[in-house]
Amino acid sequence: MAITKKRRQSYEGVAVAVPVTVPYERYSTRTAHWFLGRAVDALVQSSGIKKEQIDGFCVSSFSLAPDTAVGLTQHLGLSPRWLDHVPTGGASGVMCLRRAARAVQSGDADIVACVAGDTNHVDSFRQTLGAFSNFSRDATYPYGAGGPNSVFAFITANYMRTFGATREDFGRIAVDQRTNALKNPHAMFKKPLTLEAYMAARPISDPIHLFDCVMPCAGGEAFLVMSEERARDLGLPHALVHGAIERHNAYADDPIMVRGGWRMDRDDLYAQAAVKPSDIDFVQTYDDYPVIVMMQFEDLGFCEKGEGPTFTRANTMTHDGSFPNNTSGGQLSAGQAGAAGGFLGMTEAIRQLTGDAGDRAVSDAQWGLVAGFGMVTYDRCLCTGAVILGRGEGRS
Repeated sequence: MAITKKRRQSYEGVAVAVPVTVPYERYSTRTAHWFLGRAVDALVQSSGIKKEQIDGFCVSSFSLAPDTAVGLTQHLGLSPRWLDHVPTGGASGVMCLRRAARAVQSGDADIVACVAGDTNHVDSFRQTLGAFSNFSRDATYPYGAGGPNSVFAFITANYMRTFGATREDFGRIAVDQRTNALKNPHAMFKKPLTLEAYMAARPISDPIHLFDCVMPCAGGEAFLVMSEERARDLGLPHALVHGAIERHNAYADDPIMVRGGWRMDRDDLYAQAAVKPSDIDFVQTYDDYPVIVMMQFEDLGFCEKGEGPTFTRANTMTHDGSFPNNTSGGQLSAGQAGAAGGFLGMTEAIRQLTGDAGDRAVSDAQWGLVAGFGMVTYDRCLCTGAVILGRGEGRS
């Protein structure tokens, strides 16, 4: 008997508000708990709510172990009636939002704090990589390789051979994001980047060079999810959720990743929001490496598969350009605070849609798209997601 796919429930009436960034540090002796606690405190202080009013809690962190979200409830003095732990890194912002939105709609929670954070000390990145994925470790360690640079060099080289992309094409993405970062007070990188400097940077793992790589750091990101009515009652500037998708282990038959799960569900995403790709005013792509940004341009429908290089040549991706992308600077220029990197696009999108983006604001932005990408094993990513947000009430 054929199974009929049930129509997805709308996200109507769900608001996101109070974007929080715990300032990034290159190295820190503080634990992940400290950064997550700072994020929760900032949510309370910025929103004016009491900590006891947070009755939902969703957490993402790589360096929180052996604790999980439930351990943090004791550590931070929370007592939520809805709880989730989403250890999916770069996809966690979208996934936390989706789960929190459904909790609010069902009445399981009134105000959900979505929080991500990690520490970064001298040895923590190596420890995280060693415990990240048995699949990736088994595929690379016997050959003397390890870590994301070699993995993404493999993916990048394959994309270049398949679609004719050049290093200059990837460089345009990195350079424009650096331009955006110069107007972001939280960004780790404070110096302009030219295409010439990008091209001349030292090789890391061919064809990956220095400015293709994110800077690991410590920090946190957070936001609140609640009903639109609740946000209005609290007087909080907010954005509205108009559509959201996620997909795991997409296109498993591709020998090497050239397509992401966004492609499978993008028609559903735009249909939920009743918009087209051309209606989107800015995108916040997950940018652990430029090749993944280019794949998102294609798989989210802004151009066809294989047209990413041409698309980057035809557009300026700064906040005031023809195709604003990663207006905070993204991880490539703001930094990658572990799992908080999966929240960076979300907090930046909320700022853009609530008039809180300062000098990097996208003019008259009404619609924003945030994409997530996480849990890379060896030759592909397992988790992808995306959300479309629209301007709500509040500052303009």
